[in-house]
Amino acid sequence: MASIIALDMSKATPTPSRVSLSSAHPLRQGFSFSRDQFEELVDLALGHAKKLGATDAGAEASEGSGLSVSVRKGELENVERNRDKSLGVTVYVGHRRGNASTSDFSKAAVQRTVQAAYDIARFTAEDPMAGLPDEQDIAKDHPELDLFHPWALTSEEAAQLALRCEEAALRTSKRITNSEGAAVSAQQSHFFSAHTHGFRGGYASSRHSLSVSPIAGKGDGMQRDAWYTSMRCADELSSPEAVGRYAAERALSRLKSRKIATTQCPVLFESPVAAGLLGGFVQAVSGGALYRKSTFLLDSLGKRVFPKHIDILEDPHELRGKGSSPFDDEGVTTRARRVVDAGRVQGYFLSTYSGRKLGMPTTGNAGGSHNLVMRSRLTQAGDDLDAMLKKLGTGLFVTEMMGQGVNYVTGDYSRGASGFWVENGHIAFPVQEITIAGNLKDMFQGIQAIGSDAYTMGAKTIGSVLINRMKIAGS
Repeated sequence: MASIIALDMSKATPTPSRVSLSSAHPLRQGFSFSRDQFEELVDLALGHAKKLGATDAGAEASEGSGLSVSVRKGELENVERNRDKSLGVTVYVGHRRGNASTSDFSKAAVQRTVQAAYDIARFTAEDPMAGLPDEQDIAKDHPELDLFHPWALTSEEAAQLALRCEEAALRTSKRITNSEGAAVSAQQSHFFSAHTHGFRGGYASSRHSLSVSPIAGKGDGMQRDAWYTSMRCADELSSPEAVGRYAAERALSRLKSRKIATTQCPVLFESPVAAGLLGGFVQAVSGGALYRKSTFLLDSLGKRVFPKHIDILEDPHELRGKGSSPFDDEGVTTRARRVVDAGRVQGYFLSTYSGRKLGMPTTGNAGGSHNLVMRSRLTQAGDDLDAMLKKLGTGLFVTEMMGQGVNYVTGDYSRGASGFWVENGHIAFPVQEITIAGNLKDMFQGIQAIGSDAYTMGAKTIGSVLINRMKIAGS
């Protein structure tokens, strides 16, 4: 019988694990260009655009660098160092827009890039909605969000962390027979952006990760699973040993998986998988889908899309948040807001362009959403995974999804899945090679509970989600 303990994510997300080796903080660490140099490049581009006769223009200079190291079965596999830089230029001639970019920062190359963007704009069809954000929407104050924590990691040190992670997975049980490897990544970047409607701003950020993919069993009965930890600051990563053990326990819990008969039943989505449901909602109420009328949630503003106990909040200014930013990709102010209140949609995700197409103001979401939290007003502190399985009763607990079978025009949902069959609130056996199907409209309305086992996947935080009924296609 599969152990529910093996699916307790708190084991792999302990208090900070102290994997750091050093993290000095000067902005220039690991970078070739300073903020002042980026400002000069951007100003050169904007000045040349005006000289050519552009109505408006924007430019962004950016640089990124990092280290990625992977190991497999105790041996070093890959060491990769990346470094890139870019200057992107957008030029407007009336309501015509042109874009060009270069990785050459010489004055002549910058001027050629501006000229290219200007030439594209002159011969592009006019779009009355094209243009920079209105000046009243531009971010004037840029709060410090603590996003930059460079990790001074050598390739040897990174390899040792990855080896510790994989070794912990392999040591968990003799039934862990193989590994697809473990990897460590340390990445950092910074940028400066400005445009002719008064915006000027930029910041540095970092993101680091550790992952492993162990394999349990032999022959046709082999099962693979994986786990990872990702943070802005290396000090907050889970320990290599915790990640390795938890990934192994997940793989072990899937041994002797089987199909189930086709049925209809309640479905509990594990919290990392449930983040995909939240992502589906974001896509359905984003500007591009709305103005193209290619979404099943068209004209949903003010309407109840979820049950009354569901709220969705957005906080762009969360310290160290993976989706945090003081302004969006257009320099528009970002603000905390309630996207869904008591099940009703209170706001969309709009850029300046999509907002104009819809006759609405921008929401500061050019570039995407910021630190979303989906929660239920019914959730109690004790609604952990054990409690959610009891609420499920008899049904399917989904821990992995496969395929892209979601039609955002109709809301039809059909994806491959694996997980566990649950009887009377207890895991009975692992399940594989099934398909779960429904419609996102019905699935959203059918959310009965959200667990207190909240997990942050990317920039989305959500607990396990219980949906009242879905179709399961099995044997």
